[in-house]
Order: sequence, then structure tokens, then C-alpha cells
Amino acid sequence: MFFNSFLETPFRWFGKQFLGINYSYEINGYGSGDYTYSYITFFVGIVLALWGFTFWTLLDRKRQSYNKFQYWLFVIIRVFLIFFMLTYGFVKVFQIQFQPLPLVKLLQPIGKLSPMGLAWTYMGYSKGFGMFAGFMEILGGLLLIPKRTVTLGAFVIIGVMTQVAMMNLMFDIPVKLFSMHLVLLALILFLSDSTRFMSVFIQDKQIKFQKSFHPIKDEQYHKTIFWIKTIGLLLILVLAGIFGYNAEQRFKAFTDEPPKLYGIWEVSTFIKNSDTIPPLLTEDSRWRYLVIERKGIADVKAMNANLERYKFEVDSVENTINMYISTKEKDSLNLQYHHPNAHYLKLFGRLENDSIEVHLFKKDLNDFPLKTRGFRWINERPYNR
Repeated sequence: MFFNSFLETPFRWFGKQFLGINYSYEINGYGSGDYTYSYITFFVGIVLALWGFTFWTLLDRKRQSYNKFQYWLFVIIRVFLIFFMLTYGFVKVFQIQFQPLPLVKLLQPIGKLSPMGLAWTYMGYSKGFGMFAGFMEILGGLLLIPKRTVTLGAFVIIGVMTQVAMMNLMFDIPVKLFSMHLVLLALILFLSDSTRFMSVFIQDKQIKFQKSFHPIKDEQYHKTIFWIKTIGLLLILVLAGIFGYNAEQRFKAFTDEPPKLYGIWEVSTFIKNSDTIPPLLTEDSRWRYLVIERKGIADVKAMNANLERYKFEVDSVENTINMYISTKEKDSLNLQYHHPNAHYLKLFGRLENDSIEVHLFKKDLNDFPLKTRGFRWINERPYNR
């Protein structure tokens, strides 16, 4: 990725000449890992690997073994997998990757969700399930650190990341290439010790202890590496815990300290430019819900199910509100509100050159089973809605 700008010209030429890619595309994925340029890079890598393998085999065909090369290659693979297993694991344990279910999702029909949005909603709903998935990824990464448990760690990662890769494939999550690479890298480590694994766990045979090959015999070196691993691991775990906890607390602050007027507000009356707009499902200018969950932000769901996000800054002293689309200029204190009790809200003033008057009633979040069902050991009948 760091060399994209330098390799763009030859890679684009390769994509056009050998892959028949003639449409316009960019070299950045903007969060996607499966964009056109990444596939071109992937195929170029395959071609270079095959060419290098053939050239190396012919040039060095008399060599009997590549023990040193294999050792350091496996070290690189282990470090790579450890880094990403710990990274992916901690962002799940602290609910950073899959955040808790936002209020606006409660109003969104399942048919309006993208496959990826459905997967994110599914994973974000249960903190416990997300933490379990994260712990398994962390476990696989930690088992790769000691040489003796590399095979077990690779086995755990194969299981965990195969599930992730299948989820990416079936829910159109654009990390397919990378997740499959992680599975293949873990498989390489596992296959290097598959004979011993098969003998013990499949064939139930006893095997003799075999000391692993190591290119460096110096005892002091091994002691130094041991302490580097130990101190480095403790440092990583402490820092990951601190940063993960702080990041999770920033997200939790939105619900632990809800903003003024927090909740889902259902519109009963909507008046625009002195005309009362009827609640027709085809109407895109009439609000159906106003969702206030995060400080400074509000989502408006129209009658036709379109969603629009607004900046929403409340001055509770003057009972005024700044409400404007974030991409447009701020309209200072353009609305006033009347909030006599916890269940009723009235907004009135001007919004985007239109005068509006909106009467809203707060929905009870206990009406949503996703918010109230919770965990139960005993279910006399399946609660499937």
C-alpha cells in the first residue's frame, strides 16, 4: 500500500493488458480491501511469485534444504499473524469494531439493510458474542508466540479466521482477500507440523521428541529473545487494554450520558410553510421519526423511509436548537423547542428556508424486543419474531 503511487503505472498497465480492466478505478479502497487495484496487486503478486519460484529452483536446484530460509519465513508469518490476531481481537473485546446497536437501527426494516449492515447489526447486538470471537482471535495470536505452541495457535486461527472469511464472503464484507490470506498463512504454519499432529490426534501413535531447527545456537541469544517476548507481550497487552478501554468508554459515553432530548421521537403532526403534511408513506418531506442518540447529532427518518443526518446542538437554557445538515452552513439557533414533560416535544422555527412546526411523542424503547428480551436460560417455547 505504501508503494501504490510508485507502482500505479505498471500495475494499471498489467490490469489493462492481462486482466482486461478498461473501466475507471482508484488506487485507494476507502475502507474496502477488495477494490480493483487490490485484485491487480494480488494477481501481480502471483505472477512474480511463480516467476521467482521457477527462477530460484533452476538457479539453486542442487541445494538439499532451505532450513534457514524456512525458519525466518515462518518467523515473519508468525509476527504478521500475531499482530493482526491481537488487533482484530482487541477491537472486538472492547466493542470498537462492532459497536452496540444504535437506536436508528430499531426503525430500519431488515430489507433496507445491506448484507454487511446485517452482519454488523448481528455482531453488534451481543457484546458477549463479540467478546468471545475476540478472545479466540487473541488466543490464536498468543499461542503463536512460544515456539512449542505454534501448531496449536495455527490450528485455532484456521478455525476462527475460516469463519470470518466465510462471513466476509457470504455477507459481502469487503475484506475477503485479506481474511483468506490470514487463513492460508495459518495453514502454512500448521502444515509444517501436520505429520506430528496426524500421528498424535488422528492415528493415536506415540512419537519421539524432535528438537526444532534453529539457525542460532547461542544460549544468551535465546535468553534475550525470551525476555524481549515476555516484556513485549506484557507491554502490548497493557497498551491494548488501556487504548481499547478508553475507546470503548468514548463510545459508551453516548449512552451512559445521553444527550438532551435523547430517544426516538415519533411525529404526530408536521406543519411545513403553514401546510399540514399528511402521514403518507410516499411523502419524502414529512418526518416520521426524530432519533437523538449522540451528542450533537440527530437522525430524521422521513415517511418514505429515507434517512437524513443533521447536526443537532441544543441550548437547554434558551430552549433553542441549531439544526442543520453537516455538509451545509450552520444556521445559528434556527429552532425553538417546547418540552413540558418527558413524553412530548414540540419544535418550531425555520429549517433550510422552510418554516416548520413539529409535534412529537417519545417512543418507549421497551416496545422493541431487541432492547428488552435479554438472556434467558429457560424458554418454554422459542421466542422467534
